[in-house]
Amino acid sequence: MTSLEELKALQKTLAQKIRLTPLARIPRLVGGVDVSYLPSCHLALGAVVVFDLEKGRVVEEASAEEEIRFPYIPGFLSFREVPVLKKAISRLKRLPEVFLVDGQGVLHPRGLGLASHLGLEIGLPTIGVAKKPLVGEFDLPADEAGAFSPVCVGGEVRGAVLRTRKGVKPVFVSPGHLVDLSSALEVVKRCLSGYRLPEPIRQAHLLSQRIRRERGDCARRRRGEKGGGTHP
Repeated sequence: MTSLEELKALQKTLAQKIRLTPLARIPRLVGGVDVSYLPSCHLALGAVVVFDLEKGRVVEEASAEEEIRFPYIPGFLSFREVPVLKKAISRLKRLPEVFLVDGQGVLHPRGLGLASHLGLEIGLPTIGVAKKPLVGEFDLPADEAGAFSPVCVGGEVRGAVLRTRKGVKPVFVSPGHLVDLSSALEVVKRCLSGYRLPEPIRQAHLLSQRIRRERGDCARRRRGEKGGGTHP
C-alpha cells in the first residue's frame, strides 16, 4: 500500500483542484450516498438514492459492491469508499444535480474529505454532512432546527455546525466540490425532515443497511456450504 505520507501529499494536490462556487439554483433532485460493510466477505456495499424535493420521496436508487482494498484510517476515508460509490452512481439512469455525502467536504485536515474527493472523481457538485468534526473551531448553534454557526480553520470559515433537529447533536456541513458553503447550507436545510440526517443521506443509509441484510453473512453461508447443506 502507498505510504500515508504519499497519500497526504496526494490529498493536498487534489485539494488544489477543488472549486467552490455557488449553485445556480436550489436543485430539485438531490442524491444521497452511504457505504456499509460485510467484513466477513471483505466487501464494501455502496448505496445511492435520488431524492425529489418537490415530491418528497426517493425516485431512484442504485447499489454496488467492491472488495475492501483499503483499511479504515481516520482522515483517509475517501480511499476506502470512493471506488464503490463511483460504481453505484454510474448505475443511475438519472443523475441528481448535487450529492449529499455522509462525510467531510473541505472541512478536513488537508482539505479533501470524502465529499470533496468524490466530487472530483464524478465531476458533480457534492456536499459533506458529517456527524463529527475533524478540524476547526466553532461554537455550538442555538437548539433549534436550522440554526448554525461557522467552523473556522486557520481563521477562515470552511464549514458550519448545523442544528437539524431540536434536542439532537448538530451535524457538520462543508462544501465538497462545485458548490460553496452558502449553497451547501441551503440545500441541506431544504432536505431536513425531522431527523438528524438530511433525508437523502438517511434514505441512502436505510438502503445500504437493507442490502447488507439481504446480502447476508458470508462466513455463515460458507460454513453451511462446507457442511453439505441439509439432509433428509
